[in-house]
Formats: sequence, C-alpha cells, structure tokens
Amino acid sequence: MSVRRFRYAIAVAIALTVGTARASEIQLTDDAGRHVTLKEPARRIVSLAPHITELLFAAGAGARVVGTVDYSSYPDEAKRIPVIGDSAQLDLEKIVALKPDLIVVWQHGNAQRQLERLLQVGIAAFYNEPRRLSDVARSIEQLGRLAGTETAAMAAARAFSARAAELSARYAGRPPVTLFYQLWEKPLMTVNGEHLISDVMRLCGARNVFADLNPLVPRVSVEAVLAANPEAMLGATAEPNARADLDNWKAWPRLMAVARDNLLIIHTDLLNRATPRILQGAEQLCEGLEAVRAKRPR
Repeated sequence: MSVRRFRYAIAVAIALTVGTARASEIQLTDDAGRHVTLKEPARRIVSLAPHITELLFAAGAGARVVGTVDYSSYPDEAKRIPVIGDSAQLDLEKIVALKPDLIVVWQHGNAQRQLERLLQVGIAAFYNEPRRLSDVARSIEQLGRLAGTETAAMAAARAFSARAAELSARYAGRPPVTLFYQLWEKPLMTVNGEHLISDVMRLCGARNVFADLNPLVPRVSVEAVLAANPEAMLGATAEPNARADLDNWKAWPRLMAVARDNLLIIHTDLLNRATPRILQGAEQLCEGLEAVRAKRPR
C-alpha cells in the first residue's frame, strides 16, 4: 500500500470512529431549556421526585433507577430503591456515593441551591416539568431516549396519548363547568391556567376560575373564592373517603358548589403527579363533572 493510500485509510478510519461516537451520543433539551448530552444511555439514574420515578418506570427504565426520594411509591418495585431524601431536602453525599451518570430533576420542586452543588460535581442533570398532558407523553419518550429504552417508552407514550385523545373527544366539548381546585387549605392555595391540573380540567370541559393568576401555584383568599362562586370544587387527598377539607366550605351554604353538593375528591396520586396515572384521575374528574351538569336546574 502506498503512503498516500495508507494515510487516506487512516483518515477514513478516524472519521468513521468519530462519526460513530457522535451518532451514539444522546442530545436533548430539557424543560429548563438546558442542552443535555450523554455519550451513551444512562445506566445509573437518580430520580429527585416521585412523579419522575414513575415516569422512568413507564419508560421501561425502572431497573436503572439506583436512587429516589420519599413517596416514590409506584410501582411497587420503586419502594425497594434506596431513598436519598425528599423533594425539598436531599442527601448529597448519598447521591454522589451512588455514582449516577444521570440525575432527573423536578424543575420547580427541588431545592435549587442543592442542585447547583450537584451540578458542580459534574453529574449530568435533566430537568422535567410537565405543564400539559402532552408533556407527560413527551417526558416518557425523552426519558426512554436517555436510558436507551426507546421501544418501551414509545409504546407507553403512544398509549397515553391515545387515551388522552379519547377522553378529550368525549368530554372537552361538554357544557363548561366553573371549577375551583383547592391544592392546600392553610394557606389557601390553588393552581393557575399554566398548571398541568388546569389541562386536566380543560380535558373534562371545566374552566379554572383562577386560571389568570400568577404564580403557577397562587395563594387566594376565601373572599376571592366566594366572589368567583364556582359551580364545583375539587380537592385531592391521600386518605380514602376523606373530603380534603372541602367540608369547611359548607360554612357558606349559598356558595353554588356547596348548595348543589358539588364537592369532588380524587386521590392525590391520580391528580397531582404528572404520570400516566393522571388519566385515571382525569376520568374520575370528567365523570364527576357529568354529575355536576346533571344537577343543573332545568
């Protein structure tokens, strides 16, 4: 082989090697607008929120989750994963000791100061913050790409999207119901129109009476709720058969939601977690709002 041909062969080999390495890289933009690059699929993943843990399992990556936070209770396999704190307070030393190659972060649910310290260590981080039901499907797809489980993730995302479309076709065009969602009682808190729960409301043909407020989770006054006079009120609870403190509103019997007994309760895991199970909560809400419509005076 001539020197020229030899050099050409070497150049081609190097180009192919570089091209293959680049082709195997995973590049995504997360929900914080950050560009995240992994040289290869993540094998050791730490989840910093219960909904993220559930999304990882939905994406077929549950076996790669080596650390998670309190209340990561679904599916059952998640309960056996080492806990590294909760969403607000993390054990940074324990996280580093797990040697993760990826941390998945809840953008507005984790302590920013602690996250900055983790980023300084050089661990790749991907921020997740679904605001629409379509974002849940997208999140599943993205996590599947990051973990190299695209086949399972795409199947789960498609099934979620199909079910959401089915519910929307059945309920979104129904006569609108004005709805107040009580996220917390003391202080009294709700969600605005940019929150995922508002998208669930829209799916069911409901209108969030505080959609125009800021921030994402605003505080409101009792007087503001009374002035809005919603036709129905919604609360979430982890306790079976509990009313999530909505019974306190019975002190105002002229409030339309109270007068018509339109106080709706859904399990918090089916409403407040951005996971495939939110469609179970959506279906319960849609059915509850059908009962609300049936109580209207004719």
